[in-house]
Amino acid sequence: MEFITNTPEETGEIGRRLGDLLMKRGEPSFVAMYGDLGAGKTVFVRGMASVLSPGSRVKSPTYTLVNEYRRGPIPFFHFDLYRISGADELDGFGFEEYLARGICVAEWSENLGEDVPDGAVTVRIEKTGEDGRRITVENLGEEETL
Repeated sequence: MEFITNTPEETGEIGRRLGDLLMKRGEPSFVAMYGDLGAGKTVFVRGMASVLSPGSRVKSPTYTLVNEYRRGPIPFFHFDLYRISGADELDGFGFEEYLARGICVAEWSENLGEDVPDGAVTVRIEKTGEDGRRITVENLGEEETL
């Protein structure tokens, strides 16, 4: 599924729609995000959080690895994997427990290599101009659409 957005608000709206879909599933999920620096990953996550943890102030967890948001019925965890060099660095961190407890979204998922969790929804954001973005969402269920 591919979307073209022309403003940060439109990018956030696609994130909101994905957040809504994941909320309706009502089960732990993993969203693997890919995109260059400044592509709009955190803007997209803010859109997700508007549904999954209303009223939470979302910022990139660059220096903390994960931010936890618990204002919704299911915990929402926002990872920034920019500073890791592989999934083995997450072994002592409790990453598997996060995956089992709520909805997880990870920026810079390319740093997980082949260790992206099974069944992950994949989001790729590419710049197409100053504010323009191409957003590709893959691995939704057959009947699911944004």
